[in-house]
Amino acid sequence: QFQIVESGGGKVQPGGSLRLSCAAYGVSLDDLAIGWVRQAPGKARVGVVCFDRDGAPQYLDSVKGRFTMSRDNALRTAQLQMNNLKLEDTGDYYCATGNHCGPGLMPNPLRSWGRGTEVTVSL
Repeated sequence: QFQIVESGGGKVQPGGSLRLSCAAYGVSLDDLAIGWVRQAPGKARVGVVCFDRDGAPQYLDSVKGRFTMSRDNALRTAQLQMNNLKLEDTGDYYCATGNHCGPGLMPNPLRSWGRGTEVTVSL
């Protein structure tokens, strides 16, 4: 059974750091795009970063220079290092997979995603 599991969320103050992890079970990531999608309270989901199977990760403008995504196909994992966190980074972060990175930095077509991990940036 194909399953995505995220971890690493938490509560930090502005300027703090968190490292999110994504683990895939039951499927190879070799031929898939992987992305992180954020949903802030009361707002629509936003693609934060998408990493195609070939190429470099593409970042949302507001996180460029602060977030770094990596992936390890052999281990079937992906990480999102988030530094200098801001209040507006708050939300539930979902790891998602798809055939490629589509509009809005969303994996497309969406194959699967996990239950999310909560990130809260507050004073």
